[in-house]
Amino acid sequence: QVQLVESGGGLVQAGGSLRLSCAASGRTFSSTAMGWFRQAPGKEREFVAAIIRTGGGTSYADSVKGRFTISRDNAKNTVYLQMNSLKPEDMAVYYCAAGNPARPDYWGQGTQVTVSS
Repeated sequence: QVQLVESGGGLVQAGGSLRLSCAASGRTFSSTAMGWFRQAPGKEREFVAAIIRTGGGTSYADSVKGRFTISRDNAKNTVYLQMNSLKPEDMAVYYCAAGNPARPDYWGQGTQVTVSS
């Protein structure tokens, strides 16, 4: 069983930055792919970014490439999402996920990101 707890969401002006954190329980964190997803009101949940295991590659949705960076600290069992140059369309509830990004096994409770224009 893996528990994921997100933090770092909040209100930011367009063009600003936020860093989301996701603290994970479990001893297999370093060997687990981690990802971030988001869901805006009235829309389906969508993939944002993923990082594959320790020292593994990263992948991003086209809409966030060049603005968002996913990283992980295996010593802290934590994955991060640095979000720069935020746009109003980035506003959503952001979820951390563990497991294959195509079909994660575990989800966090979500953290709200609000971007004012």
